[in-house]
Order: sequence, then C-alpha cells, then structure tokens
Amino acid sequence: MSPPFTPLFIDGEWRPASTGATFDVLNPLTGEVVGTSAAASAADCAAAVDAAQRAFDGVWGATSPSARRDLVLRVADLLATEKYRDKIVEAGNAETCTTEDMLGSAWHGQIAYLRGHAGFSSIPMGETFPSAIPGGRVFMKRAPYGVVFGIAPWNAPINLTIRAIVVPILCGNTVVIKCSEDSPRTQAIVIELFEAAGLPKGVINYISTSREDAPARTAEIIAHSMVRKISFTGSDRVGRIIAMEAAKHLKPTVLELGGKSPVVILADADVPRAARAVASSTLLNSGQICMSTERVIIQRGAAPAFLDDLAAIFKQVSAGDVSTPYAGARIGALFSEASAENVVALLKDAAAEGAKILVGDASRQGPLVQPHIVTEVKPGMRIWDRESFGPVVIVAVVDTVDEAVALANASDYSLMAALWTRDIYNAFGVSEKIRSGYVNINGPTVYYEWMRSLAGLGGSSGYGYFNVDEWTQLRMSVLHSEKEPPYPVVSRLNQ
Repeated sequence: MSPPFTPLFIDGEWRPASTGATFDVLNPLTGEVVGTSAAASAADCAAAVDAAQRAFDGVWGATSPSARRDLVLRVADLLATEKYRDKIVEAGNAETCTTEDMLGSAWHGQIAYLRGHAGFSSIPMGETFPSAIPGGRVFMKRAPYGVVFGIAPWNAPINLTIRAIVVPILCGNTVVIKCSEDSPRTQAIVIELFEAAGLPKGVINYISTSREDAPARTAEIIAHSMVRKISFTGSDRVGRIIAMEAAKHLKPTVLELGGKSPVVILADADVPRAARAVASSTLLNSGQICMSTERVIIQRGAAPAFLDDLAAIFKQVSAGDVSTPYAGARIGALFSEASAENVVALLKDAAAEGAKILVGDASRQGPLVQPHIVTEVKPGMRIWDRESFGPVVIVAVVDTVDEAVALANASDYSLMAALWTRDIYNAFGVSEKIRSGYVNINGPTVYYEWMRSLAGLGGSSGYGYFNVDEWTQLRMSVLHSEKEPPYPVVSRLNQ
C-alpha cells in the first residue's frame, strides 16, 4: 500500500501542486516513508493569497460575528468525535512519534480552546465618544487586517495550527497557513475539520512546501501585497529570518519562539511535588515544547532532596518506540537525528566545561536521547544559553533568593517560568522579579491560561499575542460639527 498523500487546500479545493511536485514525510524514529505531500509552487502560494483576498472582500467580509462563532463551535463538536481523535493519534504518531501524554492537549484541550474562543465573536469591537472638535463625535472600531499568513510547527501540530487560525478568522481575517514539512498530514486534519464544519471557500488556505523550497515560498508570501500580517511559531533562529523578511515590507508580526524556562525552587518548597512537576515539564514530548523546563535554580537547603527525587523519576523514564508496549513511562524520538546530535553536543560541551551529568550518558541512538540531568551549570555554557529542545534539565544551586532571581533572568528567553515556595506572600513578590511572560507559582512550566495568549517579552522568545487586539486594527471616523468652523487660510479670503 502506498503511503497517504496530503494535498494543498486552496480556494475550497484539495489539489496537488501545480507542478506535480511532492516530498516524502519520514517517521523520525524508523526513517520509514509514512506519507507524501504536495510541494507548493510559487504559483500555488500566489493562488492561495488571491483566494484569501477574494474571500475577505466577499463572503467572509459579509459574514456576521455570530456565524463565525457557530463555525468554530461546529469544528469543536467534530473534533470531539472518536473519528478525529483516532485520526490525530494515528497521523501524529506516524509523523512526529507523538505519545498518548500529548493527546490531552492535542484533543481534549483544543476542544475547550475552540469553544472558549468562539466567544471572542461577542467582544465589543468599537466605541464612540465626543471629539475634541466642539460638536463633533468620534466613531472608533476594530477592523480585521485582511489576509494574514500563519506558519505553524510540527511539535504541537494540532494545537498550534488551530491557534494560528481561530482568533484571526473570528476577527474577520482570512488565512493562508503553512504547515511544517515534518507533519503535513497531521496539520491538514485541522483544515479538514473546518471544511466539514461548513467553511466558506477561500477563508482558510493550506500550503505545504518542501524543505528546500520553504525559504523562497515563505518570502514570496510575506512579500505579497495582499498579505497584511504574519504569525510564526518555531525556533528563534527562523523567527529572526521571518522578522527580517516582514521588516522589508514593514509588515507586523506575531512571533512565539523558543524557551529556556527557569524553575526557581526556594528552600521552603514542597520538594517532592516540585520534582514531579519539573520531570513532567522536562520530559513531555521529549522536551520538544517551547515551555519545557530547561533550567532549575534551587536554594542549597532543598537541593539534595530535590536531586534525589528528580533522579529517581528520570531513571524510570525511557526514550523508545512509543507505539510498542512498555512497563514504565515512555518518551519518543526527537524530530530528527540532527536535533538529537545537537542535544548530545550541548551535553558534551557542558561536561568539558566542568558540568556534571547526574543522569544520562551524553549519547544518542539515532534520534533517541535518554533523559538527562546536568548539575553545576552556569551562564556562558551553551547548555545554559541555548534552548536544547530535548529531554534535558540543568540545575544550578544558589544560597539566596536574589541569586535565584538573577540566574532565572540570565537568559535571552522570556516565555515561561515557575516558582516553588510555601510562602504565598513571598511568592508574588519574587514572581514579579522574574522576567517571563508567565510565572506558574507551585506549578509546571508546561501550562498557560489558554484563554489568555502565551507570549514572550522579546528576545529569543519573540513577542505578540493571539488575541483580538493583535488581530484587528483600530480605525476611526470623525463626524465634524454641523456648524462650519473658520478654516485656516480660507477664512482670510473675501467670499
């Protein structure tokens, strides 16, 4: 049986690339071809943008907010069926070695996300107030941008594809969405859901490109005169490229990039619970989440017990084939051998600079990297400064709270953090000093309030939100007074 083929979705039709070009999609663990996908040409990308503009000018621009809400609610109802649960599990496991532990956010969580965000359609989108001109009045409204371009990654393919679409279309925009080269079939399930729910043609257009063509196709779409705004979720390296391309055309962007999430553990913390939260947020999806715990900064008094508890958990977790039965906890392969090699290189560099590997052996088996705990790590080491995107956590021991905060902030990343302490009065004061978009007090780093967008504070974590303010523009009409004022220059003329 030939592997499944994933086409493009342009102007309401599933179609191959205009050139007939395709690329193979490989299982990251076995290297087996698990699918083929259409490789969009420049003409295909232009057609997708043109279709989105027609939909914006026509059917979607004339669609009421309540109709947009109802569409999203129908998508949620479809997603809640066993049919789509099974499709997500099968495609996700084949393309990205997704584990059952990720299913909760990819399925249950997204049903709630869709239903919750459907209410955005009822948010007041305008206001009126007296003008500074005597007798005048200002009418201010929030209007959609038009065609927006979203790029969603492979590591949470359902979640992040939905996020790139839902708020923009609820605000009245139309979307061209580009998937990852590693997960086109999984991400296309989202488009299938919208189509089945009655999506008007052209409102969402789905593009896949080969890895070789991706830079050129992406730049062409960003440069298209009808594309008004861009969103990208992915690495800070690619995010910088996207930002520079957008800057050439002075187009606004929303960038959710990398994370080096710190967890600050104070001496009075619930150490066993903190260890379980850190282990979960380090190992979920093999550490391939922008919110993954990567750094732990702990006060000296709590460190020995914490390290014992954390090591005991890590030693019970194994990287392997997630599709086969296993007695303990299982994590999957990294998304490529190159990614695994990068993780191993970070570990070896750290060891050479004096860090201690408490759990793990700084090796890989193809794309498999076992869980690692590294101690005696400090800023300046690559493993401190750069996102590992693997099942690795580094630990630094400090004496004071001020030292802990300083180390938590010793990073170019600013997306997510956590703080552990039993002193709730102290917790808020300390958390406010940690430079992070989110600080979870006595909780894991892999968590954010899904009705309030996750966002970095700049640097390697990016900036911008997936909310109504971000996906609409303020526009004003001023009604001037019925009584004509004395106009400059003209009023000096004899009339």
